[in-house]
Amino acid sequence: MEMLTEYLSKGFMTMLAISMPCVLTAAAIGLVVGIIQAVTQVQEQTIAAAPKIFAVFLVIIIGGMGFIKLLTNLFTEGMALAFNAVPKADNYVLPADYYKYTTPFEGEMKDSFKSQPNLNELMKNPGKVPYIDKSQKIKYDAAPRTPMPKGNFVEINKMLGR
Repeated sequence: MEMLTEYLSKGFMTMLAISMPCVLTAAAIGLVVGIIQAVTQVQEQTIAAAPKIFAVFLVIIIGGMGFIKLLTNLFTEGMALAFNAVPKADNYVLPADYYKYTTPFEGEMKDSFKSQPNLNELMKNPGKVPYIDKSQKIKYDAAPRTPMPKGNFVEINKMLGR
């Protein structure tokens, strides 16, 4: 359990390390543009958006390889943890042959298709779909098309004044 929380904390730290430069850059540009707008008394909201977008785009381009390396290291560590450390923790993992000796749903599930032909026969006759019972074969009829649909129980009672 502590492996999971440690890996989760590393994931949060990686998320912060990647997003923090972008957020701080956008906040700094917003502050500078806000001061300039206050001094010049030009209160146009779209003026602040373009420099922020451009600066965040530059931060992503400049730090992109570092961000990718951080994510790659986190992914590699997660895969090593999943395939090396977790299987060695005996109390967390079921043995590989667990279901060989147990039948968890024996009374509930029945194999209804035992009497059906094998897969090769089904492939030779693609038009014949195997059904367990003829009653299971659903018949699709066209929906009734009437110009005036029948009202439900409440509507009929309102029309009849009950």
